Order: sequence, then C-alpha cells, then structure tokens
Amino acid sequence: QVQLAESGGGSVQDGASLRLSCEVSQYTGSRLCMGWFRQIADKEREGVAFIDHYGTATYADSVQGRFAIDKDNAKNTLYLAMSVLKPEDTGKYYCAAYFPPTNANCAGGIPVVQLFDYWGQGTQVTVAA
Repeated sequence: QVQLAESGGGSVQDGASLRLSCEVSQYTGSRLCMGWFRQIADKEREGVAFIDHYGTATYADSVQGRFAIDKDNAKNTLYLAMSVLKPEDTGKYYCAAYFPPTNANCAGGIPVVQLFDYWGQGTQVTVAA
C-alpha cells in the first residue's frame, strides 16, 4: 500500500514562497502518477499541479507561472515550489497518486480527484494579506 506524507506547509505573508514535500513510502518504482490538490475553506478539492512519467508538468490556471512541481526519484519525493503566494492560495494541500493502466502514461490536463487512489494527510498553507 503506497503511503504519502506531506510536509512544508506554514503561515507566510502575501508574496512569500514555500516548498511542499511529499515523501512516498511502500513503493520505489516509477509508475506512480502524482500531483497536488488543495482544499480551500468549504470548496471542493481542486487540482493544482501534476507530473507524468516523463516529467511533463501540468498546472491549474490559477497557479501557472507561480508554482512548480518536481519529483526526485532518488529520494522518492514529490515537491511543490510555490512562489508569489496570495491569500487566495490559503488552504490544505494534499499529495495524491495513482497507478495508470499497464503501458499507459498518466492522464493529461488536470486529472479529477476520483482518479487518485492514494492520498496524504494534507499540510496547511496560510497566506496573510
């Protein structure tokens, strides 16, 4: 059973930067499709950034140009570098993963929540105005 553990959240000022980490355990291969979601207040969980097997990244329009997703396979860790943070970025950030069908790549675009089988516990990001 794949396990995900996020870290790196915190409280910062408008315009600051943070880097979130998601450590993957109980799996050391390269087939996992991974990404970051966030949940803001009472809204539905929304996709933020995703990365496929080839390192191709996809971002939500709201974070394009400010956030960068990266994966270090040697450390089995996924990252989300967030810059120019805004108060509207405040929320709980979740790392998520799933295995695609055999010989298939990860889903393109912003994948739906239902596609992901594995979730971390979330890390809170709070951006003060």
